[in-house]
Amino acid sequence: MTPKRWYHLLTTLALLAVLALPVQGAEPGVQPEIEYLRLPPDPHLTPEQVMATDGWQTLGPRSPNFGYIRDTVWLRFNVPDDPALNLLEISYSHLDYIRFQLWADGRRIAEERTGDQVPFAQRPVRHRNFLFPFEHRPDRHYQILLEVRSNGAMQIPLRLWHDKAFFEAAFVEDLVHAVYYGILITAIFFNLFVFLALREKIYLLYVLSTLGYLLLIASLNGIAYQFLWPGAPDIQNRAMLIAIPFAMIFTLWFSQAFLNLRSQSRTLERLVDGVILLNLAAGLLTFATDYNTAIRLVVALSIPSCLLLTVLGPQQWLRGNRQAVYYTLAWGALSLGSAVTAANKYGLLPVSFVTVYGMQIGSALQAALLAMALASRIYQERQDKIIAREAELRALEARRSVELKLMEQALHNPLTGLPNRISFEMVLNDLIMRHPDKRLGVAVLNLNNLGSVTKTLGHRNTDRILELTAQRFNGEARHLPGALPIEQSKSRTFFLASLDRQSFGLIVDVDRAEATPKAAVQHLDTLRQPVDYLGMQIPLDARLGVALFPDHGADANTLIRRATIAEGSERARERGMAYYSPARDSYSADRLTLVTELRNALENRELALYLQPKQAMVSGQIVGVEALIRWPRRQHGTRPDEIIQVAEQTGLIKPLTRWVLEEALSLRTRLLAEGWHLNLSVNISPNNLREPDFHPHVQRLMASYPDHKGAVIFEITETSMMQDPTNSLRALNALERAGIRISIDDFGSGYSSLSYIKQLPASEIKIDRSLIADLATQPEDRVIVQNTIDMCHSLGYQVVAEGVEDEATAEILRSMGCDMIQGYLLTPPRPLDELLAWLSTPRRQPALGLG
Repeated sequence: MTPKRWYHLLTTLALLAVLALPVQGAEPGVQPEIEYLRLPPDPHLTPEQVMATDGWQTLGPRSPNFGYIRDTVWLRFNVPDDPALNLLEISYSHLDYIRFQLWADGRRIAEERTGDQVPFAQRPVRHRNFLFPFEHRPDRHYQILLEVRSNGAMQIPLRLWHDKAFFEAAFVEDLVHAVYYGILITAIFFNLFVFLALREKIYLLYVLSTLGYLLLIASLNGIAYQFLWPGAPDIQNRAMLIAIPFAMIFTLWFSQAFLNLRSQSRTLERLVDGVILLNLAAGLLTFATDYNTAIRLVVALSIPSCLLLTVLGPQQWLRGNRQAVYYTLAWGALSLGSAVTAANKYGLLPVSFVTVYGMQIGSALQAALLAMALASRIYQERQDKIIAREAELRALEARRSVELKLMEQALHNPLTGLPNRISFEMVLNDLIMRHPDKRLGVAVLNLNNLGSVTKTLGHRNTDRILELTAQRFNGEARHLPGALPIEQSKSRTFFLASLDRQSFGLIVDVDRAEATPKAAVQHLDTLRQPVDYLGMQIPLDARLGVALFPDHGADANTLIRRATIAEGSERARERGMAYYSPARDSYSADRLTLVTELRNALENRELALYLQPKQAMVSGQIVGVEALIRWPRRQHGTRPDEIIQVAEQTGLIKPLTRWVLEEALSLRTRLLAEGWHLNLSVNISPNNLREPDFHPHVQRLMASYPDHKGAVIFEITETSMMQDPTNSLRALNALERAGIRISIDDFGSGYSSLSYIKQLPASEIKIDRSLIADLATQPEDRVIVQNTIDMCHSLGYQVVAEGVEDEATAEILRSMGCDMIQGYLLTPPRPLDELLAWLSTPRRQPALGLG
């Protein structure tokens, strides 16, 4: 015999020797002489009546095994006069109900009830088998009475033990089980890894087949109930019903693939398919029938399935199928072991080590032999692939140089020699994927004067200028702090890429660039200098746009697009460089759609004004309302600030503001009619202040609504006024003379100076919600707000706190002397009709300042 076959034989013998250990561990137990009684289930029958019943039969030396019956089985036996015996073991863990009674000198002294229909924790001893400890005194005569009911196989293998001897034997048996399960689990994971590596179905089928047997045996031995679902008896019973057809289905399916029956025998393939469908149907029927019928069905069907698996191997072996050699040995052992175990469950074979552990022995041998077979298969396939790979490499080698040249052309600009846009995107996406936490800057450098140069000097000279510019820019980019190479080899390094004819791109590590900002600015300024060509200084008007990862995008395409948008912005035209700003991006698809929808909404009067009240802190009265724009019909909702931004960027702010003013005055007219004389606040955009006809329009509008004179307040944000302070001041003074009161909104969020604030004709200051939100928990915010209130009062302003959402914050503001509050503590913004109903409900108005 070859060394390989000796190794296989020794492995098999060692495995059989290990599996034989439970026989040695079972010797200390005592098999009592048992009498039994089979009776129909009767819940009213008492143990005393059973003990007095005639008809008890002697079981003899064999272990109780009645097959699949529905009767209640009563067992009784005397405890031998050995005081060391104090533990009863029933080694079959699938009995639904067991009542254990200990009788001493004809009197019942102890009782326990258990079974696999109750949670595992309720067993007298937490062990996979049923254990009943009992007292055993030498001066008394003991007898044990058992009542057993089960929907499954009615086998009751029992022994009497000394508890120490039992647990010593059980420890050895548990070690054997650990070895067995270790073999199967190792085989499962090994072949699972092989499947994941090779993606061949046969290895997955083997994993599922072995997993089925593992679950079946673990359920059969009670180990699954003990460790996987100890609190779920229903799962334990269902696991047995599912594990048998599951194991059979994937065993048959694996055998079909392993023996390649599709090419070997179409008849056998169809036969196996039919048996697979029968097992599948049996598995599904277990959900529709009672347990006794279901277990009979699946066990009965497993016997011919195992016989078919046993026959397949020799049949294919005789037909010259090389894979059938290992298969015959492996599945022959497993099928025989499974058939022996199934026959034991039917009561056809007595309980013994071989009948109880036949499936374990067979499946362990199967796992070892098939692992060898699959390993041999992998080795053979690997050899075949190596031979095929060598031939393929020889063919690929001839194409390699051509492909490299094509790749060079595909990833580089033919004029400048720089990496092109495709290469730039690949490198950028790779950096983003490998360093998701790193801040990256994508800069797009565009030569805006290149068209004029072409018209002046012609295309050939322009091409030469582009070559010189690319070389110069790449050399300058090399020294830019934080610049990352786009392509690097022994002979060259590129920090710049040609995105198109007149645009270049580079990637910068933002953190490194920000560490030396002056050096970065100097190098960027160098890139914008004219190019020396034939003694001429050619101005190319280079402008830079920058987009940051992850702030402005998560992929190369988005970052390049947004850097290009920044390069074309007004700020880039003014300063030569600009960062991308979402607020100034008028090219997004959502913004374009939103502009069209907003224009239609204005025309169709789909917008609405909601009103949010302002409450005086001292009197507790509602003294004013703020008009806030809403878009109720928009499906996904649009924030009010987003509506205003789009309107300001597209010129819709003028008609939008005029609609808001007219609608707000109409709402106040209705408020007056209901008896509510409240001030009305309206938000005004800085763009409106720059409109030459805005002030005349407001004067005409107020003349049409004389009842509202002095009650209308225009709210202007602190930040917006600083965009054009001179014109803003002029416009606000004109509005103030027209009877419009001015409020400075979001005070504390901007950067305006006190000297400028003092010049404004404002009568009210609204403290920004960012300072109010954490007022109750942040001492620093309380200091800032208190100083702000004191300063505004000293300048003659009333103070409004917006964003007040709880009573604690409101009470702090009242103690600080704040004049008014606004926020969700009072109510969210409401349509006019809802606001009127709210105003008419006194209990909904917080009684601040009234007590």
